[in-house]
Amino acid sequence: MRTDHLLSNLHIAVTRPLDQAASLNSVIAQHGGTAIAFPLLAISALDDYQTFEHQLNRINTTDWAIFISSNAVDYAMPHLIKKFGKIPDHLKFAAIGHQTAKSLAQYGVHEVLVPHTRFDSETLLALPALQDVSTKTIAIFRGVGGRELMADTLKARGANVYFAESYRRINPQRNADLLDAQWRQNKLDAVIVTSSEAMRYLLQMAGHAEWLRHITLCVNHERIAEEPRKLGLKVSVASAPGDEAMLQCLSQLSKHHD
Repeated sequence: MRTDHLLSNLHIAVTRPLDQAASLNSVIAQHGGTAIAFPLLAISALDDYQTFEHQLNRINTTDWAIFISSNAVDYAMPHLIKKFGKIPDHLKFAAIGHQTAKSLAQYGVHEVLVPHTRFDSETLLALPALQDVSTKTIAIFRGVGGRELMADTLKARGANVYFAESYRRINPQRNADLLDAQWRQNKLDAVIVTSSEAMRYLLQMAGHAEWLRHITLCVNHERIAEEPRKLGLKVSVASAPGDEAMLQCLSQLSKHHD
Protein backbone atom coordinates (compact mmCIF):
# COMPACT_ATOMS: atom_id res chain seq x y z
CA MET A 1 0.00 0.00 0.00
CA ARG A 2 1.43 3.37 -1.07
CA THR A 3 1.95 5.82 1.78
CA ASP A 4 3.32 9.37 1.94
CA HIS A 5 2.97 12.51 4.05
CA LEU A 6 0.83 14.61 1.70
CA LEU A 7 -1.80 15.11 4.43
CA SER A 8 0.53 14.92 7.41
CA ASN A 9 -0.89 16.46 10.61
CA LEU A 10 -4.27 17.12 9.00
CA HIS A 11 -7.43 16.01 10.81
CA ILE A 12 -10.34 15.58 8.43
CA ALA A 13 -13.95 14.75 9.27
CA VAL A 14 -15.71 12.57 6.69
CA THR A 15 -19.50 12.95 6.62
CA ARG A 16 -20.36 10.18 4.16
CA PRO A 17 -22.48 7.23 5.34
CA LEU A 18 -20.17 4.81 7.17
CA ASP A 19 -20.27 2.09 4.51
CA GLN A 20 -19.46 4.64 1.78
CA ALA A 21 -16.68 6.38 3.71
CA ALA A 22 -14.25 3.45 4.01
CA SER A 23 -12.31 4.03 0.77
CA LEU A 24 -11.88 7.77 1.41
CA ASN A 25 -10.86 7.17 5.03
CA SER A 26 -8.24 4.74 3.75
CA VAL A 27 -6.90 7.28 1.21
CA ILE A 28 -6.59 9.91 3.95
CA ALA A 29 -4.68 7.50 6.20
CA GLN A 30 -2.37 6.40 3.35
CA HIS A 31 -1.29 9.99 2.91
CA GLY A 32 -0.61 10.66 6.56
CA GLY A 33 -3.87 12.32 7.58
CA THR A 34 -6.34 11.41 10.30
CA ALA A 35 -9.93 10.66 9.25
CA ILE A 36 -12.71 11.40 11.73
CA ALA A 37 -15.92 9.47 11.12
CA PHE A 38 -18.90 11.82 11.36
CA PRO A 39 -21.62 10.41 9.09
CA LEU A 40 -24.37 12.92 8.36
CA LEU A 41 -26.41 10.51 6.29
CA ALA A 42 -27.53 6.98 6.98
CA ILE A 43 -29.49 4.96 4.46
CA SER A 44 -32.51 3.07 5.70
CA ALA A 45 -35.12 0.81 4.15
CA LEU A 46 -38.70 2.08 3.99
CA ASP A 47 -41.12 0.99 6.70
CA ASP A 48 -43.67 0.14 4.02
CA TYR A 49 -43.01 -0.78 0.37
CA GLN A 50 -46.65 -0.78 -0.73
CA THR A 51 -46.39 2.51 -2.65
CA PHE A 52 -43.11 1.46 -4.26
CA GLU A 53 -44.56 -1.89 -5.35
CA HIS A 54 -47.52 -0.01 -6.82
CA GLN A 55 -45.11 2.11 -8.89
CA LEU A 56 -43.44 -1.05 -10.20
CA ASN A 57 -46.80 -2.00 -11.75
CA ARG A 58 -46.14 0.81 -14.24
CA ILE A 59 -42.81 -0.61 -15.47
CA ASN A 60 -44.46 -2.48 -18.39
CA THR A 61 -45.44 0.87 -19.93
CA THR A 62 -42.26 2.71 -18.89
CA ASP A 63 -39.56 3.58 -21.45
CA TRP A 64 -36.69 4.75 -19.23
CA ALA A 65 -35.58 3.92 -15.69
CA ILE A 66 -33.22 6.57 -14.31
CA PHE A 67 -31.29 5.67 -11.16
CA ILE A 68 -30.09 8.56 -8.99
CA SER A 69 -27.70 6.58 -6.76
CA SER A 70 -26.23 3.19 -5.94
CA ASN A 71 -28.62 3.08 -2.99
CA ALA A 72 -31.54 3.42 -5.37
CA VAL A 73 -30.20 0.42 -7.29
CA ASP A 74 -29.63 -1.75 -4.23
CA TYR A 75 -33.01 -1.03 -2.65
CA ALA A 76 -35.05 -1.16 -5.87
CA MET A 77 -33.60 -3.82 -8.16
CA PRO A 78 -34.30 -6.85 -5.91
CA HIS A 79 -37.98 -5.83 -5.85
CA LEU A 80 -38.06 -5.27 -9.60
CA ILE A 81 -36.40 -8.60 -10.44
CA LYS A 82 -38.60 -10.47 -7.98
CA LYS A 83 -41.71 -8.94 -9.53
CA PHE A 84 -40.82 -9.60 -13.19
CA GLY A 85 -38.50 -12.59 -12.80
CA LYS A 86 -35.87 -10.82 -14.94
CA ILE A 87 -34.88 -7.41 -16.27
CA PRO A 88 -37.75 -6.22 -18.53
CA ASP A 89 -36.42 -6.34 -22.12
CA HIS A 90 -38.04 -3.10 -23.27
CA LEU A 91 -36.70 -0.94 -20.44
CA LYS A 92 -33.81 1.47 -21.07
CA PHE A 93 -31.58 2.37 -18.12
CA ALA A 94 -29.75 5.57 -17.19
CA ALA A 95 -27.57 6.33 -14.16
CA ILE A 96 -26.26 9.51 -12.60
CA GLY A 97 -22.66 8.19 -12.60
CA HIS A 98 -20.34 5.25 -13.17
CA GLN A 99 -20.63 3.94 -9.61
CA THR A 100 -24.40 3.69 -9.98
CA ALA A 101 -23.93 1.98 -13.36
CA LYS A 102 -21.56 -0.54 -11.72
CA SER A 103 -24.26 -1.29 -9.15
CA LEU A 104 -26.75 -1.91 -11.97
CA ALA A 105 -24.28 -4.28 -13.63
CA GLN A 106 -24.31 -6.42 -10.49
CA TYR A 107 -28.02 -7.01 -11.17
CA GLY A 108 -27.44 -7.87 -14.82
CA VAL A 109 -28.01 -4.45 -16.40
CA HIS A 110 -25.03 -3.74 -18.65
CA GLU A 111 -26.33 -1.16 -21.13
CA VAL A 112 -26.65 2.04 -19.12
CA LEU A 113 -26.67 5.66 -20.25
CA VAL A 114 -24.12 7.54 -18.10
CA PRO A 115 -22.63 11.05 -18.34
CA HIS A 116 -18.87 11.17 -18.87
CA THR A 117 -17.84 14.51 -17.37
CA ARG A 118 -19.56 15.63 -14.19
CA PHE A 119 -21.87 13.13 -12.55
CA ASP A 120 -25.06 15.01 -11.73
CA SER A 121 -28.60 15.56 -12.96
CA GLU A 122 -27.63 18.48 -15.21
CA THR A 123 -24.98 16.50 -17.12
CA LEU A 124 -27.21 13.46 -17.55
CA LEU A 125 -30.04 15.66 -18.83
CA ALA A 126 -27.68 17.21 -21.40
CA LEU A 127 -27.08 13.85 -23.15
CA PRO A 128 -28.67 13.53 -26.62
CA ALA A 129 -30.68 10.41 -25.68
CA LEU A 130 -32.74 12.39 -23.14
CA GLN A 131 -33.53 15.37 -25.37
CA ASP A 132 -36.41 14.02 -27.45
CA VAL A 133 -38.51 12.34 -24.76
CA SER A 134 -41.90 13.70 -25.73
CA THR A 135 -44.63 11.12 -24.92
CA LYS A 136 -42.05 8.84 -23.24
CA THR A 137 -42.73 7.49 -19.74
CA ILE A 138 -39.78 7.82 -17.38
CA ALA A 139 -39.34 6.40 -13.87
CA ILE A 140 -36.87 8.11 -11.55
CA PHE A 141 -35.59 5.68 -8.92
CA ARG A 142 -34.39 7.53 -5.83
CA GLY A 143 -34.75 7.92 -2.07
CA VAL A 144 -37.66 9.74 -0.46
CA GLY A 145 -37.45 13.44 -1.29
CA GLY A 146 -34.54 15.00 -3.16
CA ARG A 147 -34.10 17.40 -6.05
CA GLU A 148 -36.93 17.97 -8.51
CA LEU A 149 -34.71 19.21 -11.36
CA MET A 150 -34.59 15.89 -13.23
CA ALA A 151 -38.36 15.41 -13.18
CA ASP A 152 -39.18 19.04 -13.94
CA THR A 153 -36.81 19.16 -16.92
CA LEU A 154 -38.04 15.90 -18.44
CA LYS A 155 -41.68 16.99 -17.96
CA ALA A 156 -40.88 20.27 -19.72
CA ARG A 157 -39.58 18.16 -22.63
CA GLY A 158 -42.95 16.39 -22.84
CA ALA A 159 -42.23 13.22 -20.87
CA ASN A 160 -44.57 11.52 -18.43
CA VAL A 161 -42.47 11.22 -15.24
CA TYR A 162 -43.00 9.42 -11.94
CA PHE A 163 -40.84 8.69 -8.90
CA ALA A 164 -40.11 5.21 -7.54
CA GLU A 165 -38.75 5.83 -4.04
CA SER A 166 -37.17 2.78 -2.41
CA TYR A 167 -35.21 4.06 0.61
CA ARG A 168 -34.90 7.01 2.96
CA ARG A 169 -32.04 9.11 4.28
CA ILE A 170 -31.74 10.06 7.94
CA ASN A 171 -29.24 12.12 9.92
CA PRO A 172 -27.70 9.83 12.57
CA GLN A 173 -26.17 12.78 14.47
CA ARG A 174 -28.02 14.73 17.17
CA ASN A 175 -25.50 17.59 17.36
CA ALA A 176 -22.06 18.70 16.16
CA ASP A 177 -20.40 18.56 19.61
CA LEU A 178 -17.81 16.03 18.44
CA LEU A 179 -16.51 18.41 15.77
CA ASP A 180 -16.46 21.30 18.24
CA ALA A 181 -14.45 19.22 20.72
CA GLN A 182 -12.00 18.10 18.01
CA TRP A 183 -11.42 21.70 16.90
CA ARG A 184 -10.80 22.88 20.46
CA GLN A 185 -8.06 20.24 20.71
CA ASN A 186 -6.55 21.48 17.40
CA LYS A 187 -7.65 18.22 15.80
CA LEU A 188 -10.01 19.45 13.08
CA ASP A 189 -8.81 21.13 9.88
CA ALA A 190 -11.44 20.20 7.32
CA VAL A 191 -14.85 18.58 6.89
CA ILE A 192 -15.62 16.64 3.70
CA VAL A 193 -19.25 16.97 2.57
CA THR A 194 -20.36 15.23 -0.63
CA SER A 195 -24.10 15.87 -0.72
CA SER A 196 -26.30 18.96 -0.44
CA GLU A 197 -28.47 17.18 2.10
CA ALA A 198 -25.50 16.44 4.37
CA MET A 199 -24.42 20.08 4.07
CA ARG A 200 -27.86 21.25 5.19
CA TYR A 201 -27.69 18.96 8.23
CA LEU A 202 -24.19 20.21 9.10
CA LEU A 203 -25.09 23.90 8.86
CA GLN A 204 -28.30 23.39 10.86
CA MET A 205 -26.50 21.60 13.68
CA ALA A 206 -23.44 23.85 13.77
CA GLY A 207 -25.40 27.09 13.71
CA HIS A 208 -23.04 29.98 14.48
CA ALA A 209 -20.39 27.79 16.11
CA GLU A 210 -16.92 29.33 16.13
CA TRP A 211 -15.18 26.20 14.80
CA LEU A 212 -17.16 26.32 11.55
CA ARG A 213 -15.53 29.64 10.61
CA HIS A 214 -12.01 28.29 11.11
CA ILE A 215 -12.07 25.01 9.19
CA THR A 216 -12.35 24.33 5.44
CA LEU A 217 -15.38 22.59 3.97
CA CYS A 218 -14.21 20.30 1.14
CA VAL A 219 -17.00 19.46 -1.32
CA ASN A 220 -17.18 17.69 -4.68
CA HIS A 221 -19.69 19.90 -6.51
CA GLU A 222 -20.28 23.63 -6.88
CA ARG A 223 -23.92 23.13 -5.90
CA ILE A 224 -22.91 21.87 -2.44
CA ALA A 225 -20.70 24.95 -2.00
CA GLU A 226 -23.49 27.48 -2.57
CA GLU A 227 -25.02 27.61 0.92
CA PRO A 228 -21.78 27.73 2.97
CA ARG A 229 -20.38 30.40 0.64
CA LYS A 230 -23.43 32.58 1.31
CA LEU A 231 -22.53 32.30 5.00
CA GLY A 232 -18.95 33.40 4.33
CA LEU A 233 -17.41 30.03 5.21
CA LYS A 234 -14.21 28.64 3.70
CA VAL A 235 -15.05 26.17 0.93
CA SER A 236 -12.80 24.19 -1.40
CA VAL A 237 -14.37 22.41 -4.40
CA ALA A 238 -12.80 19.26 -5.82
CA SER A 239 -12.31 19.32 -9.60
CA ALA A 240 -14.24 16.07 -10.09
CA PRO A 241 -16.07 13.36 -8.14
CA GLY A 242 -14.05 10.54 -6.61
CA ASP A 243 -11.41 10.04 -3.95
CA GLU A 244 -8.45 11.11 -6.11
CA ALA A 245 -9.92 14.56 -6.83
CA MET A 246 -10.83 14.97 -3.14
CA LEU A 247 -7.23 14.08 -2.23
CA GLN A 248 -5.99 16.88 -4.51
CA CYS A 249 -8.44 19.24 -2.84
CA LEU A 250 -7.12 18.25 0.60
CA SER A 251 -3.51 18.57 -0.53
CA GLN A 252 -4.11 22.28 -1.25
CA LEU A 253 -5.31 22.59 2.31
CA SER A 254 -2.09 20.92 3.44
CA LYS A 255 0.02 23.59 1.72
CA HIS A 256 -1.85 26.34 3.59
CA HIS A 257 -1.57 24.33 6.79
CA ASP A 258 2.22 24.21 6.50
